[in-house]
Amino acid sequence: MEHTLKVAIAQITPVLLNKIETLKKVEASILEAVQQEVELVVFGEALVPGYPFWVALTGGADWNTKVNKELHAAYIRNSVQIESGDLDAICNLARQHKIAVYLGVMERAKNRGGHSIYASLVYINNQGDIKSVHRKLQPTYDERLTWAPGDGHGLQVHDLKQFTLGGLNCWENWMPLPRTALYGLGENLHIAVWPGSDHNTKDITRFIARESRSYVISASSLMTKSDFPKDTPHLDKILSTSPDVLANGGSCIAGPDGEWIIEPVIHEEGLITTTLDFNRVLEERQNFDPVGHYSRPDVTKLTVNRERQSTVTFND
Repeated sequence: MEHTLKVAIAQITPVLLNKIETLKKVEASILEAVQQEVELVVFGEALVPGYPFWVALTGGADWNTKVNKELHAAYIRNSVQIESGDLDAICNLARQHKIAVYLGVMERAKNRGGHSIYASLVYINNQGDIKSVHRKLQPTYDERLTWAPGDGHGLQVHDLKQFTLGGLNCWENWMPLPRTALYGLGENLHIAVWPGSDHNTKDITRFIARESRSYVISASSLMTKSDFPKDTPHLDKILSTSPDVLANGGSCIAGPDGEWIIEPVIHEEGLITTTLDFNRVLEERQNFDPVGHYSRPDVTKLTVNRERQSTVTFND
């Protein structure tokens, strides 16, 4: 059944600012997906170690304050450093159980000095190999106070059975040109990851599916006021201005015709599963293909720089 793919969204709550405990929840979700014979499992944006909700709640734009500095330091300390093996256990599970994984992490990028963090979408194939790390091109609004902008190196696609997978982080899904780059690489299963909430996913998921004539999986997380760990720095200040619900989920899946396969799921933690049929992609490409028969490369064409950016080049 090379033309079908069983997929799952793991809509879960992070243990905020705790890399180790959040990774344990990721591992548990992967094992649950294995029990359901899932072939691809997807997690939300910045799940490990969580989205920086506090920036909007503690005066994140205030200059040179102890609150902002201590929260930022905790965030960096609990971010993922891939080169140091932080994702090795996830890779081993993928290899052992032949399951592919898309995982949103805060990446403490060693090749950028190791002190700035990037909202990165990591693809691990069903052989347990990390095949791409896409650093979010443009952090959104208050994210810019804590995240660094990424580069085009992770604009990659991956084969899984008859499907071609690609992915983007949150609001960069609204950027037409990165979407086009993935379409041009043959993408037909688009992974869109979000921190949470159906107000993000309910419109764009179907829009991208209809534009690209591809499947679109939107994977979100959950977060409520009561989910903040008790040892969160400056917790009292955060809770004093926090709404009861910061992320209600909203994970969903649209088909290549732009119609719902699974409508946004809110306030529910756990796996959301379905089986996709590749033939539906081919059916919908009959009347529209954005980089194929319904394109004019002689008139408009995109150039993409996929070089991994670094401040220093050493010639040893």
